[in-house]
This record gives sequence, C-alpha cells and structure tokens, in this order.
Amino acid sequence: MTTPALTIAEILNLPAVVPLWPTVGRSLGLAESTTYQLAAEDKLPIEVIRLGRRRVARTIDLHRFLGLAPQENGAGPVYQTGPSAGNNEAAGYQPAASEEQSISTAKQETGSRS
Repeated sequence: MTTPALTIAEILNLPAVVPLWPTVGRSLGLAESTTYQLAAEDKLPIEVIRLGRRRVARTIDLHRFLGLAPQENGAGPVYQTGPSAGNNEAAGYQPAASEEQSISTAKQETGSRS
C-alpha cells in the first residue's frame, strides 16, 4: 500500500522537528525503506539528526529543500491556501518576485508612462 505524499499546506504546518518517517519521507514522496536507506547512506537532501534510536529532521531544512522557506533577502514564496484538492500545489503556490525584479518592473512601468 502506498502512502500519499504530504501537501504543501500539511508541510507548512509541521512542528519544528519531525520524524524521518513518515513525515520527511512522505514530504519527499519516498517509501519508508527508501527513506531509511538514503538516511543510512547519508544521501538524503536534508540533515538527519539522531536522537537515541530515533532519526529526526529540522522542518526548516525540509522547507528550504522544497523551496518553501523565505530567502535570505526576505523575498520568499507566497502560498495562498484555497480549495485545492490533493497534491495539486500549482493552484495555490506562487513564488514571490525578488526585490530586484520588483524594482526593475516598477522602473519599466514608470518609464513607459512618461
């Protein structure tokens, strides 16, 4: 039986630290065995933290890998929740324009009105 991947809304509402499986694995669309195999080989795209026998990951690392965390300059993705069904993230996810793009667009609009 295949476990469905997490939606963007579910990923954005995760606590600060999450278990490797099912949370991280499902967020990346991986099976349990694949998740643990990649973690054992140190090939997961995010840092795995060992707490005794448990393996966890920081949610901010997961958000950064998936492109859901704000960028260093403050510009980040904008996510609007809506009546999207399942994993159809395309309906509500819009990457935010960088500050430089916004400035150049404003200059172009101002120049074309003169």
